[in-house]
Amino acid sequence: MILGIVEGLSEFLPISSTAHLQLSGELLGVVSSDFSKSFSIFIQLGAILAVLIVYLKTLWQRPRIILKLIAAFIPTAIMGAFAYPLIKGYLLDSFDLMAITLGLGGLFILWFENHYRTEKAVIESSEDITYKQAVIIGFCQSLAMVPGVSRSAATIIGGLVLGLSRPAIVEFSFLLALPTMMAATGLDLLESSWTFGRMEITALIIGSLAAFVTAWASVKWLLGFVRRHDFKAFGWYRLVLAIILAIYLFAK
Repeated sequence: MILGIVEGLSEFLPISSTAHLQLSGELLGVVSSDFSKSFSIFIQLGAILAVLIVYLKTLWQRPRIILKLIAAFIPTAIMGAFAYPLIKGYLLDSFDLMAITLGLGGLFILWFENHYRTEKAVIESSEDITYKQAVIIGFCQSLAMVPGVSRSAATIIGGLVLGLSRPAIVEFSFLLALPTMMAATGLDLLESSWTFGRMEITALIIGSLAAFVTAWASVKWLLGFVRRHDFKAFGWYRLVLAIILAIYLFAK
C-alpha cells in the first residue's frame, strides 16, 4: 500500500516515480527481485485508470488528440522494446545512477525555469499539437527510461520548448501516460508469463488501488498548480533528494 501511494503521488509530478519507488522499497526493506520490479511497473495501471477517468470526457469530445498520442507513443515504443532488458536487468537497481539523474534533473529544471518565458507559448490547446511536435515530445519521453529522469518533466519541458502552454503540455503529458504505461505493463506481463502466486497478485491489486486514489488526487492538484506556478520547487526538491541519497549511499 505504501509503494502504491508513492507511485500515485510521484507518477505525474516531475520528480521521477521510478526513483521514488526504488528508494521507498530500499527503506522498507523490500528485496530486489523480478517480482518487485514487475510490481513497480504493474501498479502504474492504477495511475492510468485515474488519468482515464479524469480525461475520459476530453478524449470523447476531442478524438483527434488520440492520433497525436499514438504518434508521440511510437518513439517510446520502439526504444523501449530494445531497452527493456537493460532497464529491468541493470538500471532499476542502480541507486548511484538515480542520485546523478535526480540531481542533474533538478539543476536542469532550475536552469530552464530561469530562462523560459511564458510569452513563447503559441499553442494553448493540446489538440492543436502537430504530429511533428507529438513525435518530438515522444522522443523526450523516451529519456525517462533512465531511472531518475522524470517522464512528466521530460515531456512537459519538451513541450514548453516547442511553444505549448503549460496547461496544454501538462494535459498532453498526462494523456500520453495512457498508452505508455499500458504498453510497459503489457510487455512486463508477457516477459514474466504471469507467473505470480496468490500473495503476489494480492500485493499487485492493493498497490494498484492505492496508486489509483493518490494519482487521481495528484493529477487534480497539478492541473491547478501549473496555472499559477512554475516547476522550481520540484527542481529544488530533486536536488535535496539527490544529496540525501548520495549521503545515504556513502554512509552505507
